[in-house]
Amino acid sequence: MTDSIELETGIDSVVVRLHRVTRQVFQSWVDCNMSTAWVGDRFRVFPGKYGEDPVWGDARELKIGEAGSVKEAFALPKEKFLSPILPSVAKNTETGLHGSVWFESMYQDSNDLSGNTLYALYHNENYPSTLLYDAKTGEGLTNDNWPPGLLGDASIQAVPRIGIMKSVNGGDSWEDRGILLQDRNERMIRLPINKNYCFPGGVGDPSAIASGEYLYIFFGEYAYPGKWSTESWTAEMEASGQCVSVARILISELDNPTQKAKRWDGKSFSADWDGIGEPIKPLQIPRSEGGGAVSQGSEKYYWGPSVSWNDEIDCWVMLLGRVDAPFWVGDSLFMSLNPNKNLGEGDNSQQWSKPIEIVRQPKHTLWYPSLQPDDSIESLTKRRTCLNPGRLSYLWYKDMHKDEHLYLSEYLVEFIRKKSS
Repeated sequence: MTDSIELETGIDSVVVRLHRVTRQVFQSWVDCNMSTAWVGDRFRVFPGKYGEDPVWGDARELKIGEAGSVKEAFALPKEKFLSPILPSVAKNTETGLHGSVWFESMYQDSNDLSGNTLYALYHNENYPSTLLYDAKTGEGLTNDNWPPGLLGDASIQAVPRIGIMKSVNGGDSWEDRGILLQDRNERMIRLPINKNYCFPGGVGDPSAIASGEYLYIFFGEYAYPGKWSTESWTAEMEASGQCVSVARILISELDNPTQKAKRWDGKSFSADWDGIGEPIKPLQIPRSEGGGAVSQGSEKYYWGPSVSWNDEIDCWVMLLGRVDAPFWVGDSLFMSLNPNKNLGEGDNSQQWSKPIEIVRQPKHTLWYPSLQPDDSIESLTKRRTCLNPGRLSYLWYKDMHKDEHLYLSEYLVEFIRKKSS
């Protein structure tokens, strides 16, 4: 490991070293955070997308890859991936699962010693045609002044929200348990203000970790922090309520999560599951550094958190992407740390360090960074996953350049707590 760099993290005595290693390329399609879990003696990965999508096309690409080691699971050929049994997509006039889903984060029930009980937090995207508006409840989406999407002016934007599915057989089949977090229709940022060619609002790209009796969900917040209108909109007001945010739900409530989660409101976890919370302030990019409103496209913001606990440095580790331009373009990946293990005490859940750049690939777009464990005896014995990698872990991310889209790893990340002199 001679081609290495050492980075200060902003946390006393903690540094990270990135060692360049032989490139590994994942063989199945990836468009999300990579969820991983040990089920018995098999390491499982859950890439891909499932559901209906009138813009990109319906998908049946949500898969399971498994092997006896981490390296083998990430090296599987495409034909070795399996298709889990997933709930049917409901008609847009019926209740049930709508739109498309990606499994972004996995919670494994610690009370099930077999490891078979899994809860998948999914990113769920809908359009006005897949999630019809109900004037009585305010649920769903209206299509007035709807902005264009990632495929250009002839396409439309999707709205993300976050739900939970449950499996009792290690991920072979799944049951939808409902929506965990969402933004309401009145908060969507529409034409003529919206210029980002991606989202008009919503919450998505979740990463969930357990701390005490709660599951803490870190997610991207993209909506206006109030009822939106062209007349009242300001970029400063919009940006004040956006970026990476956090909510929590009792682990005991995961089977019936709808209306149970609470968002951080600036003082405590008191804002409703579909209400207005406050983002994590250290993860907002100041306007003096190019930060600003998601809707404008040309203003920067962090997104796509991937959170893990690292027992080598006794810190939470968050990896992030950054949007720098319209169409969700950004060429860099970042890391932030939080040394407070108990996220439920005071404002510990907000105490993240200023993100540091760990990877930059000019003219590329980088999405979905995650840390995955190595295959050391220690890591295999502790059954490490993306939620608790150790001293050494592999950095995986999606690298897009022109027509080539790869999910790959070419860095080994080393976490070090230096001894006081």
